[in-house]
Amino acid sequence: SAAMELLQAGVDCSVIALWLGHETVETTLTYLHAHLELKETALAKLKPYERAKAERFRPNDRLLEFLSAL
Repeated sequence: SAAMELLQAGVDCSVIALWLGHETVETTLTYLHAHLELKETALAKLKPYERAKAERFRPNDRLLEFLSAL
């Protein structure tokens, strides 16, 4: 939990990795994946997803002929 507090306070991951004694920074990056508040902050910066109207796929005659020949 101390590492999560450091991360939330803006401490660089490499510093946290050294402080925890991790062999690589990649081990410390696990905390980024686990920190929900950081994810929420990042998502808040995105514009909302605007979903286009879904259209049903309609295969053309050439594709239907090919599939029928299988």
